[in-house]
Amino acid sequence: MELRQLKTFHTLASTLNFSRAAEVQNYVPSTVTMQMKSLEDELGVKLVDRLGKKVVLTDAGRNFLGYVDHILSELEEAQHAVKQSGEMIGTLTISADETLCTYRLPAVLRRFRLRFPGVRLMFRPLTEPNLKQNLREGDADIIFMLDEIKGEAGICGEKVLDEPFHLLVSPEHPLALKTALTIEDFNGETFLLTEQGCSYRMFFERSLSQKSMGGITELEFSSAEAIKQCAKIGMGVAILPEMAVAAELNRGELVSLPWDLTAVSFATQMFWHEEKWISPAIEAFLNLTRENFQIHP
Repeated sequence: MELRQLKTFHTLASTLNFSRAAEVQNYVPSTVTMQMKSLEDELGVKLVDRLGKKVVLTDAGRNFLGYVDHILSELEEAQHAVKQSGEMIGTLTISADETLCTYRLPAVLRRFRLRFPGVRLMFRPLTEPNLKQNLREGDADIIFMLDEIKGEAGICGEKVLDEPFHLLVSPEHPLALKTALTIEDFNGETFLLTEQGCSYRMFFERSLSQKSMGGITELEFSSAEAIKQCAKIGMGVAILPEMAVAAELNRGELVSLPWDLTAVSFATQMFWHEEKWISPAIEAFLNLTRENFQIHP
């Protein structure tokens, strides 16, 4: 059993995605697959199950993760004890929702790993309602959210990027050919939406309610990718950020409807606790994010 296999398993358990684990570890996905197979063969048990594109820990994987956490923590402590160079070390925990995990953060995580290999980087995807709670309770050092720009007591925040949104349908949908829409055009339509508690879903539902639109059906999904695929095959009208659908719009697989969604400004934002000590690792990640997205605080 090799240390690199344990680190790969720990990263995969945090990301639950082979491609994202490969990005964080600076591997190609096939390397993650080979390391996991070798580790499972040596242990004689399955640690993860692949259900389509989704990865879930088995019971054995969840039990093993506790031991791996302990091993890596002990290793970090040992490194602190003997490190004589000026290399940055420590542990950094980053959390974000599924959309930002997929479309905004892999490049930042990869750059951080390359620049600061001595820092143990832990990445934990979370649903939006849990992100700020995790930050307040100290379970995450930095979180990234797609939300309205607004202040909140006890939390420091910074805008990363403005994120435009679109109402989207397949090219074959009856609304796809319209050059202008009224609220009545949506009567009887099926809307493909994120889970309850998502900020932009709540804004969209408020705006429709204020316009007195009725007779609609709502289908709820936990994944932006699932919403996108269902919209592409004509199941209904989706609301998604442009970053998640740019390729599909360019290829003509989705059509953006002429509907104004600019009443509220949404942005990718990063947050950290105002009372938490900003360690060198946290400061380095904040600065690298600013550098990556050309932010000038």
